[in-house]
Amino acid sequence: MVVVDAECKFTMIDVGGYGKNSDGSIFANCNFGKRLKEGQLDFPEDAPLPGLDEPMPHVIVGDEAFPLQQNLMRPYPGNELTNNEDKKIFNLRLSRARNTSEDAFGILSKRFRVYQRRLEVKPKYVNKIVLATCVLHNFLKTDSMTILSEVIEDEAANSSPRNSALHNLMHVGGSFAGSSYLTREKFKNYFSSPNGSVEWQVRAVQQGRRYN
Repeated sequence: MVVVDAECKFTMIDVGGYGKNSDGSIFANCNFGKRLKEGQLDFPEDAPLPGLDEPMPHVIVGDEAFPLQQNLMRPYPGNELTNNEDKKIFNLRLSRARNTSEDAFGILSKRFRVYQRRLEVKPKYVNKIVLATCVLHNFLKTDSMTILSEVIEDEAANSSPRNSALHNLMHVGGSFAGSSYLTREKFKNYFSSPNGSVEWQVRAVQQGRRYN
C-alpha cells in the first residue's frame, strides 16, 4: 500500500500484500496504520478551515475499505444517503479529494511503462520494482505536472464507470469512535455551508450520481 500526498509524491507503507487481502486489512496491520490508530503519527497541529475559527484535524482520505478515525475520513455508507443531500455532498467532495491518488498512479504508469503490461518476473522481484519506481518517481518529479495533464486527458477520452469491491470494517467503539464521527459531521456541515461549498456540488448530487 502506498500513501500519496497532494503533490503526487509517494510514501511507502506496505508493498507485497496478498491480492486476497483488502486494502483496509493491509492498512490496519501495517506500521503506518497501527501508528495512525494509536495517534503516534506526527500530524500538523489542528487548524481552522477557511472562514472558520474552530481548529480541525488534518485527515487522510479513504474509501469504504478503511475505518473511520479522527485523522482518517471515509464516506458515509449508502444506507445513510437516502434523502440526505449534505451527506451526498460530503461523499462527493471526499471522492474528488481521492482523485489525487488515482492521478498519481496514472503518472507512475505513464513514466514507467513496465506497469502497462504483465510483470513477467518472480514475485520477490515485483516488490522491488514497485519500490524502485516509487522512489525514482519522487526523485524525477520535476515534470510530473506535465505528465498529470496527459493522464487527465487520457482519462477524459477513455472514461468509463469504475466499480471496486469494497470491504467494510467493523466500527471501533468508545469515545475515540464518537470523536471520529463528530469530525466527519463537522466536515459534512462545512462542505454544505457558505464558507465551504462550491457552486457545482448540489447540481452534481441532484443528477443522481453516487459517490462513496
